[in-house]
Amino acid sequence: MSKNNAFFKALESLGEENSVETDLLIEKVKSAMLKAAKRAYPHSEDRIRVEIDPKTKKFEMFIVQDIIDDYPIDENEVDIDVARTIDPNAIVGGAILKEIDISKLGRMAALSAKQSIKGDLREINREQMLGKFEQKEHECITAKVSQVEPGRGTVTVVYEGTELYLFRNEQIPGETLEEGQSVKVYITGIIGKNKKPVVKISRTHKDLVKRLFELEVPEIYDGTVEVKSISREAGSRTKIAVWSKDPDVDAVGACIGAKRSRITAIVNELNGEKIDIIPWSEKTEEFIARALAPAEVLKTIVTSEEENTCTVIVPNNQLSLAIGNKGQNAKLAAKLTGFKIDIKPRFDSVTNEEAPEMSPDFVVPVKEKAEGEEEAAEETADTAAAEDTAADTAETETAETAPAAEEEAPEAETEE
Repeated sequence: MSKNNAFFKALESLGEENSVETDLLIEKVKSAMLKAAKRAYPHSEDRIRVEIDPKTKKFEMFIVQDIIDDYPIDENEVDIDVARTIDPNAIVGGAILKEIDISKLGRMAALSAKQSIKGDLREINREQMLGKFEQKEHECITAKVSQVEPGRGTVTVVYEGTELYLFRNEQIPGETLEEGQSVKVYITGIIGKNKKPVVKISRTHKDLVKRLFELEVPEIYDGTVEVKSISREAGSRTKIAVWSKDPDVDAVGACIGAKRSRITAIVNELNGEKIDIIPWSEKTEEFIARALAPAEVLKTIVTSEEENTCTVIVPNNQLSLAIGNKGQNAKLAAKLTGFKIDIKPRFDSVTNEEAPEMSPDFVVPVKEKAEGEEEAAEETADTAAAEDTAADTAETETAETAPAAEEEAPEAETEE
């Protein structure tokens, strides 16, 4: 019985370590021991019984033996005289249960049982992992920092008893996380679902900002205010375009909250990241102009609907502000709107002539396409690609447009 006590104690510890209920673990152990016994008794596969009862601390294995009045030919048979030493009421034609000495199963059988249990535990852990996180994919969760690796910078966080890993490239630049700190992370996906699932988490993903707004702004959560698009440079700045389905609800005001309480909570969670809240407009020109906030825009001209390109005219003293530090404002505006933005000053820095686009009679030049070019353009048009290329193009085009802007643009005030 002492051996059985030790067995059940080890079983309980194993269940706790792997977050597996004891009853489920017992079924897996039964299955593993059955496989091991069948290896040791290959001719008795259908005759082996395993009994495990944690209440009575009973752990036994048996072989069902047929009682005969003759010399037994294998372990599946037993002589009547031997049978009556086990059960005085045994009769020929009946059967008895002969206990198997588990210690005599052999090293290979024991190793097989151990490997089988390990495999079952992996499968249980896989199913539990998927059950816990599949419904939370692309959602925001609150986890607690349990460890920060000094060298690589990998942060281990715990969510409902499961350890997740926040790698350095998924951490907000400049942020320092400490053990015991509660932190919100975005689940970007689960890889290896059919083998060993790994939950990927991030604090740099733009949709983390969206989920934070859903948590802090009831009007977004209930659908009254809609998040139309987001562009983000984690740790530095985010632009979010919002729109209200209810004309009586101010989308921007709802996001800011009374005494800036809502936006302040989000900014604090993002380690002080600046956030521009942009009122979305179905008018493309108006939306592009708003996206370049805090810069003032005099005029927006869509030069190509097919290629998503536009030209924006700003006051000369707003040029650096519109472009932003290292092109950041223009880049984020391009990602937010999906347009390649060419930013120009109202007056030429050399000739002081006004930009022709400011004329009321200005007409966008029609671009002549070479034969076959139109078909090629249709084939290569892709919305996702347009967003990526918009950011790069905006940065290079704006840099070429403003050679005279030698000073770095001042940081614009944000809607926080």
